[in-house]
Amino acid sequence: MLLQQSVRRSATTLMSGIAKRNLGTLISTKELATSLDAVKLLDGSWHMPNANRDPYQEYIQQHIPGARFFGIDEIKDTTVDLPHMLPAPDAFADAVGKLGISDQDHVVIYDSVGLFSAPRVYWTFKAFGHENVSVLNGGLPKWIKEGYPTESAEPKFEPATYKVPEINQKLVWNYDAVLGNARQQGKVAQVLDARPQARFTGQAQEPRPGLSSGHMPGSISLPFDKLIEDGSLMDQEKLRQVFQSANVDLEKPIVASCGSGITASILYFALEQIGAKNIAVYDGSWTEYAGKKDSIIVKDQ
Repeated sequence: MLLQQSVRRSATTLMSGIAKRNLGTLISTKELATSLDAVKLLDGSWHMPNANRDPYQEYIQQHIPGARFFGIDEIKDTTVDLPHMLPAPDAFADAVGKLGISDQDHVVIYDSVGLFSAPRVYWTFKAFGHENVSVLNGGLPKWIKEGYPTESAEPKFEPATYKVPEINQKLVWNYDAVLGNARQQGKVAQVLDARPQARFTGQAQEPRPGLSSGHMPGSISLPFDKLIEDGSLMDQEKLRQVFQSANVDLEKPIVASCGSGITASILYFALEQIGAKNIAVYDGSWTEYAGKKDSIIVKDQ
């Protein structure tokens, strides 16, 4: 019995090592199917409030075997009146540890849309210095479409110890930094706005009541759905073409923004895939920016 347990532990350690060496930051359903025992899987699904969908209940009904649920609206900074800002490092470590994840695990994240909110969870882990993290391209829909198994109910798992991390400030921009950049017409960094273009120009209203639409001076409109094809992230060649057509310089600093930090993370993730190095997410995004009286808001005529 002890020998079997030792062999099992050794096999798990070996598989974990293989995952860390071989899994990239964007993985296919086939790669995940052959690595399920070597990774910790998270369902990072989230939906817009007006979608009337409960991501946790959907997770309970159907998820990839072994997946735990990462609540974007629960694992957040609860001291501010903003949707889902990064939690404090100790709160993040406590929440993730309770999900049975340690800071040494390779984490794979997916969502129920295809590729929508998973990059936000990915960026959260990266912001806290967790490098062994991947996103499943195509998410749960592609997994199901290709005939891979799912399960219902929440799996049982033992809590783990997650060492309290430090935030990598290079990946996170705050309001003061964004406002300073806006006052210089975007000369410090290129701000890419992932919201629909009509909200960027000011022609359409924001979904959050009382919030002005428009954009920051010098920012660039790049709706996140331009990067998605059939629920998956485009290949690198197509991604480069999209950013090139928007006149984005990959060699200069880039900050991604959106409505509340979810789809901005898709831009961040896509930029990472094509080799951009100096990239960050404005955590508060438009919800914070447009809600501040000092903000400069531009609307196209």
